[in-house]
Order: sequence, then structure tokens, then C-alpha cells
Amino acid sequence: MAEKKEPRSIGSRVKRNMVAGVLTAIPIVVTCVVFKFLLDILAAVGRPIVGGLSDLTRPHAPGLADLLTNPWFESALAVVLVVLAIFLLGWVVSRVVGAKLMALFDRLMDRIPLVKTIYGPAKTLLTTFQQKPDGVQRVVLIDFPSTEMKTVGFVTRTLVDQDSGRELAAVYVPTTPNPTSGYLEIVPVEKITSTNWTMDEAMTFVVSGGAVAPPRMNYDRSAAPPASRTDPADAAERARDG
Repeated sequence: MAEKKEPRSIGSRVKRNMVAGVLTAIPIVVTCVVFKFLLDILAAVGRPIVGGLSDLTRPHAPGLADLLTNPWFESALAVVLVVLAIFLLGWVVSRVVGAKLMALFDRLMDRIPLVKTIYGPAKTLLTTFQQKPDGVQRVVLIDFPSTEMKTVGFVTRTLVDQDSGRELAAVYVPTTPNPTSGYLEIVPVEKITSTNWTMDEAMTFVVSGGAVAPPRMNYDRSAAPPASRTDPADAAERARDG
């Protein structure tokens, strides 16, 4: 005869439901906060444009001008205009003429003393993440903050030690759950553990605090050993022999 389970107390049921509710609400709240933060930035950028449109239309259509200055409609229209402007900017830059104009704009930004210290490194970092680093995987593991543990990092570039010729890697280590802040570590390439993770998988792993990740990872041994660099002279000699 099966043993009859004792009914749970009201306090235990309330506690269980509260814990379940909190665990369910946290990711929803975090998502809403992040989206609100992004929308507020877009609205702040586009709000002056909507204000200018309101001033232009007021002499001819006062009703439309009042609608444009309505706080809710103004913010929504500002977000739409900024998103559309970003899309058009990407479309223009992908064309030859747009690329030339962007190069001219980059040179202009590089001539402004204070602006170039922010604009140049920021653009270089974004461009770096769109390219594969030389000889190593993009997503790696490094010994941090001690040799007894590892953390996920992104290789931004490789360097060579001036005295020993040892190959080094600049690795950006993002923090959880905000990957926009982190640490920059210079690590010998031979001490890097390469992974087969994509950027999206690694970023999801970082933002989720490790809760969302591929079922397997390369912890002790690299997924794909970095391709060794070939000396140009040796390559030319082998080409002549072949």
C-alpha cells in the first residue's frame, strides 16, 4: 500500500510559488530593461528630428504638429526614424560611393584631436570583431584570474614579442552579464585554448551567466590548433620546387 503524502503547508506552497515566479520574472525584466535602455537611446537621438518636423508642419497643419509633439507618438516616430536612418546608412556604405564617403569621414574624424581618441579605437574594435584573427580562433579560453580556472575571451589581434619573437594574443575578456565591460589580457598563443564556439554562442554564454551554452566545450585541449605561420621565403622556395 502506497504511503500517503502529507499535504504541504500553505507557507511552503507560497514560498515555492514565489521562487518560481521570481525565476520566471527575472529574465523577462532583464530583457525589458535592456530593450527600454536601447529604445530610450534611439528616441533621444531621433527626438530633435521629430521636433523639427513638428515646427515645419505647424503653420500648415497644426493638428499634425500637435500629434508629432505627443510624447508617446514622438518617441515611437523618433525610434522608427533612427532605425530607418541606420538601415539607409548601411545601404549607402555598402555601395562604392558610400564607402568612399565613409573613408573621407574617417579621415576627417582622425584630424579632430579629442574625437579621434574615441572614434578611431571604437571603429577599429568593431571592425576587428568582423574579421578572423591571424593564426588563432576568435573565441578562446584563457587562464583567468588564476591558472586553476579558465574564462571565455575574444582574440582581437596577435602580436610578436620584440625580444624573444614569442607570439602573443590580445584577448578581450567580457564580464557577466554586461559584456560591454571587461578586461584586456595579453596571453602567449601557446597558452590559449581554442574553442569551436561562434561569437553568438560565446556572447549568449557570457550574458546568461553560463546558463545557455553548447553541451560540449574544449577545456583542456584546443578544438583546432592554430595554423602555423609560414615564412614567405620558404613558401616561395617550395613553390619553385613544386
